[in-house]
Amino acid sequence: MITLSLGLCACTSHPAASPASAPASTPTADPIEKEIENMSLEEKISQLFILIPDDLTGHTETSLDEDLKDAISQYQPGGFIYFADNITDPDTTGQFLKDTRQYYLDSDMPIPLLSVDEEGGTVARIGSRAEFHEEQFEGMREIGETHDVSKALHVGETIGTYLHDLGFNMDFAPVADVLSNPDNTVVYDRSFGSDPKEVTAMAQAVSDGLMNHHVIPVWKHYPGHGGTAEDSHAGMAYTGKTLDELLADELIPFAEGNMPVIMAGHIAAPNVTGSNTPASLSHTLITDILRNRLGFDGVVITDSMVMGAIANTYTSGEAALAAIQAGCDIILIPENFTEARQALIDAVHSGTLSEERINTSVSRILKLKQIID
Repeated sequence: MITLSLGLCACTSHPAASPASAPASTPTADPIEKEIENMSLEEKISQLFILIPDDLTGHTETSLDEDLKDAISQYQPGGFIYFADNITDPDTTGQFLKDTRQYYLDSDMPIPLLSVDEEGGTVARIGSRAEFHEEQFEGMREIGETHDVSKALHVGETIGTYLHDLGFNMDFAPVADVLSNPDNTVVYDRSFGSDPKEVTAMAQAVSDGLMNHHVIPVWKHYPGHGGTAEDSHAGMAYTGKTLDELLADELIPFAEGNMPVIMAGHIAAPNVTGSNTPASLSHTLITDILRNRLGFDGVVITDSMVMGAIANTYTSGEAALAAIQAGCDIILIPENFTEARQALIDAVHSGTLSEERINTSVSRILKLKQIID
C-alpha cells in the first residue's frame, strides 16, 4: 500500500477510544468539511477542472485581463495549465501567476492550481525558452542511463526552484512510465528507462526535488505509456498486458512511489478490463486497481481531454462524467468546458452521480491545495 506524505493517504487505522477516554465535548468539525459544506454544487464541481486560461475567454491570455477576471468570477475553475502562448518572459509570466492567485484569494475562492508541463528535456515550457535563462536538461532517458539518482534530484530541485519563483505550484512531471516497448515513440526520450525499480527511484527523486520547493508533482501516465506503440494524442493507445504483467512492470512506480497526484493516461488495457475503455475513464483501472488494490488515495487527474483518444470518441460531457464515475478527481482541459461542467451538474440533479461522490474529490483537492497555500 502506498503511504503518502502530507496527510493525503490514511493508510493506518487506530483503535477507537473507549467511552471512558472519549472527549467531553464534540470535536471541532474538519475545516475542509466545513468549507465544502459552504460551497454550492456548482462551486464544488468547478474545482474538478484545470483549464487553459484561453478556454475561458476565447483568446490568448498572457495577463489577468478583465475578460479573464470576469470568467473566473463566473466559473471559478480549480486551476489552470499554461502553454507556450501563455508564457512570455519572466516578469510578465510571474506577474500573471501572482495576479491570478491573488484574485482567487481576494474573491474568497480556494487557491488555484497553477500548472505547467515542465519535465526537462523535450518537454520544457520554461527551460526551453531563452528568455528565462534557466538550466536546460537533456532527456530523462539520458538521466536514467547515468544510473545516478542525484542527477534526477538535481532536475527536480532546479525545476522546482524556478517554477516556484515564477509562481507555479504544480508540475506535470515526473514521467514514471517504464519503457517496456522499445518501439514506443511517445515517451522514449522522456522515460528514465526500462527497469521499473530504477524508474521509480528516478521519478521519486524528481518528485522530491519539486516538493522541496512547494511545487506539486504529478506522476504520469498511469497505467504506463511505455508499453504502448500508439500515441494517445492522435488516437487510442493500448497495452496488451494482463494485470499480473502490469503489476510486475509498468505499475511498480505507481505502486511504490510516494506521490500526491497521479495522471491517468488514455491507455486501454483490454486484457485487464475486458474492454477498450481508456484508463482515464475506467472504473476498473482507477477505482478497483489504483485506489483499492494499490491503496492510492491522493488526487487522480486525467490526461488532456482534447487528445484524440478521448475527443474522437466521446463528447465533453460524456468524458467528464465517465472520468468522475471511474474515480478521477480532476478533468484536464475538456474540449468544451461549459458542456463538461454542465454534464456533471445535471448528473447530480438527476441522481446519476451523487453529491457525496463530488465531495470526495473536492476534499482530496482541497487537502492537496493545503500543501501550497
